[in-house]
Amino acid sequence: MAWRKLVRIALFFTLVASAAAPGAALASTGERVGGQRAPSARWADVSTSSWARQAIDYVAEDRSWMRDFGSNGFRPDRLESRRLFARALVKAFASGAVPKRNPAFTDLASDDPFYRFAAVAVERGWMAAPSGAFSPKGPVTTRQVHRGLVLALGLRAEASGLDRLHMADGTALRVPAGFGTLTLGMVLGLRYDHNDETLDVGPSTPLPRAEVAYSLWRTHQAATVSTWKLAALSPYVDIELPNLRAKVRRVVEFGSRYVGYPYVWSGEWASATTAPYCCGTQPVGGFDCSGIVWWTMKAAEDGYDNASIRGYDGWSLRQRSSAEMAKAGESLHYAKARPGDLLFFDGNDDRTVDHVSVFIGRGWALDSSNSYGGVSIIRVGEGWYREHFTHARRILAG
Repeated sequence: MAWRKLVRIALFFTLVASAAAPGAALASTGERVGGQRAPSARWADVSTSSWARQAIDYVAEDRSWMRDFGSNGFRPDRLESRRLFARALVKAFASGAVPKRNPAFTDLASDDPFYRFAAVAVERGWMAAPSGAFSPKGPVTTRQVHRGLVLALGLRAEASGLDRLHMADGTALRVPAGFGTLTLGMVLGLRYDHNDETLDVGPSTPLPRAEVAYSLWRTHQAATVSTWKLAALSPYVDIELPNLRAKVRRVVEFGSRYVGYPYVWSGEWASATTAPYCCGTQPVGGFDCSGIVWWTMKAAEDGYDNASIRGYDGWSLRQRSSAEMAKAGESLHYAKARPGDLLFFDGNDDRTVDHVSVFIGRGWALDSSNSYGGVSIIRVGEGWYREHFTHARRILAG
């Protein structure tokens, strides 16, 4: 089990410096009034100690991307509508763009002030309008926000690579719709990991404006300041795993369904749990590092049983924390690890294991970390993870 609020590690690659600018066209770093900074926002509804204050100032005071309710109120808890998100997205990453084909929406007239933003976002694939319906007043979800922001960064090839997750023989693995952009959003740290876990959001959660502001701020920082983060994502363009045994393939395909779920301390279930659940309570669905291992690997024992959800039995795993899991079984060198093995890490170099991932082969792992805000597919073959690797453990027989 990773220690709560473990030191926020750098992204897992050491591919640093001299990174190319993202493929997306970016707006200037801010929209000014008369060449000067916009009047200082005195947010009546956002305290100076708010977790989202820096992000809100960035997107709505320094820039007008989300300045939707004047300079005195941001309405951080109000659900962000699709039309407001489209406007913020286009202002931030395609300022001044106009639609080329003028798509017709069944629920948004061409003379509506939001039409241009919706049309540009849909034409570029950043947002969807199934059957011509844009749903302008409907709320955006985490999955939709990650899609828009990741594609606006020019990461279409990387997202497509994840969606084409496959084995060496060309067999495609089943992953959920939007898997690629959701995963990349997690790896880029676009969702906030709350200390108050009742506030944590999942992939389908309608997002309040504070959450959207945070995601937009993090995205623009990656595009303009921390561009090395984008270059470090290049391995996602083509993820080829080894030819997996049927049992490991089930683990990978099941685990991929939970990418984007939040990091929850002691979390081991995909929904909120209450007494008399066997293994403790959690306020929202989500997983810590050893929790996602239990969810994908643990057989029915000690009162824990999710086999009816998974569709496969799993394997005996009586330990709960990463440190306990690391003490059991035979220790294997990294070179001996194979898909389905558990990988252990010493994150703060104190000679104590504090993190665990599920190895899926060729330097990739299924992982839940508070550094990324939850469950994702990460690179462990080099960089921080490889440097802090201690050993692997095999729990699958044969």
